[in-house]
Amino acid sequence: MDGTTLAILGFSALLILLLFRMSVGASMLLVGTLGIYLIRPAASLPVVAGEIFGEASNYSLTILPLFILMGNLAGVSGMSRDLYDAAHSWIGHFKGGLASATIVGCAGFSALSGSSLAAALTMGKVSLPEMQRYKYDDGLATGAIAAGGTLGILIPPSAGFVIYAILTEESIGRLFMAGVLPGLLLMLLFIAAIYIVVSLQPEKAPQSSNAETLRERLSALGRALWIIGIIVLTIGGIYSGVFSAVEAAGIGAFLALIVSLIRRSITWPTLKEVVISTLKSTGMVFFILFGAFVFKTFIGFTGVTFSMSQWVEAQGFSPALVVISILFGLIVLGTFMEGFAILVLTVPLIQPLLETLGVDLVWFGVLMVIVLEMALISPPVGVNVFVVKGIAENVSLNTIFRGIWPFWLAMLLAVILVLLLPEIALYLPNKMYG
Repeated sequence: MDGTTLAILGFSALLILLLFRMSVGASMLLVGTLGIYLIRPAASLPVVAGEIFGEASNYSLTILPLFILMGNLAGVSGMSRDLYDAAHSWIGHFKGGLASATIVGCAGFSALSGSSLAAALTMGKVSLPEMQRYKYDDGLATGAIAAGGTLGILIPPSAGFVIYAILTEESIGRLFMAGVLPGLLLMLLFIAAIYIVVSLQPEKAPQSSNAETLRERLSALGRALWIIGIIVLTIGGIYSGVFSAVEAAGIGAFLALIVSLIRRSITWPTLKEVVISTLKSTGMVFFILFGAFVFKTFIGFTGVTFSMSQWVEAQGFSPALVVISILFGLIVLGTFMEGFAILVLTVPLIQPLLETLGVDLVWFGVLMVIVLEMALISPPVGVNVFVVKGIAENVSLNTIFRGIWPFWLAMLLAVILVLLLPEIALYLPNKMYG
């Protein structure tokens, strides 16, 4: 059996296993191991063991549990609530201001947690009751939470960028810097989407909170200085070159723990819960990575990526056309697959092709992560939508999905802007790293 046929069978088997709800890590590990055995039986066990050990001992991956721990500590310490209160204080009185404050709060919390699900869950618990109290439309309120949460995999420290960096062997620091301006751009586009919606349909945000005095705003901002300080220190430290991304994660987690202790918001039971939650999340991510690298090795053995590169080169397709076609395919995949699964499944296949065409993988990484954000809220399997549904039990899924469309279109606009203006993604990493 030739390599191309074997690769097609491997991808087909993987999709079937995923449709039967087998975990992503287990599916890729099983298919990858069997595929390697069919190609090189004697090498299958050493290759699989070597890939798993190599990733388990990868120093760069220590960034994941540290940032996950930092986000969990920020949640239990109340820092996330302070951040939302500060945003609410400054912009909550504007039309649609509570929804906009939710977006800003999600963006800030994303700069600590690196997780879209954590951002949506944490900020949703804080902001949804407030929006319901002011009689916001359920679709707008839940859509803002679901969309705002997606910023967790774009604004550094992003778990999505970490996984992408490991898979492509790109610099985590460069990818983190590449996500800053697109993350801020997308936050502003979300706020613009809210403004347009409430301007066209004022009944969706019928009430605004009263404008607070300058003293009250400064007081709210002062309470949020803990979380703002940690964000500025970690991201600023990476940008200035004072410490690496891994060191920033360690410093951020340590500071979050110190703040939790100072605020006396953490007890032994909550600390135990935080540690267990961090270990569970880390274990899940590592297991997926083990499967991804075994599957990536299998794909490499088949030679299908080389054949694909030759075919694209023979057709004379431009790099821009190939990138747009890949992004369109990823958007379609996002309607029935979870974003993280798309990332680990497709990167091993498309990376050699993009490298052959001379596409900047940092720039493409930003585009891919924004598309994966779209998958997080795309019907029918948008994971963030189901997270928000768990918070808003009295709101139907159809209502939430209707509410996400303005934000989905804002994401599409962000993709187009980064495609047309690559410097949005590349300015900071090029300025910092050359």
